[in-house]
Amino acid sequence: MKKTIITVVGRDTVGIIAKVCTYLADNQINILDISQTIVQGYFNMMMVVDTNQTGKDFGVMAKELEQLGEGIGVIIKCQKEEIFDQMHRI
Repeated sequence: MKKTIITVVGRDTVGIIAKVCTYLADNQINILDISQTIVQGYFNMMMVVDTNQTGKDFGVMAKELEQLGEGIGVIIKCQKEEIFDQMHRI
C-alpha cells in the first residue's frame, strides 16, 4: 500500500473538506484516517490516504492538490509516508 500524508491549513470556510474529498474520490484515492480541527477560525486537517489505485504520479497529484488549495484559500501539502516518518523520527 502506498500511503500519503495530506495536510490542509488555512482560514475556515464552507466546503474545504468536501472539495478535498471530491478530488480524492475522483482520483481513486482512499482515505484511511482523517483528523480535523478548527481553532479560532483556522482550519487544520491531516489525512492518511492510500494512493495505490490512482493512476496519477505523486508529483502530479501533489501539484493538483496544491492548486486546489490555492483556489479555496488554504495550503495543501502532500508527503509520502516514508518521508514523513523519517522527518518525525526521534
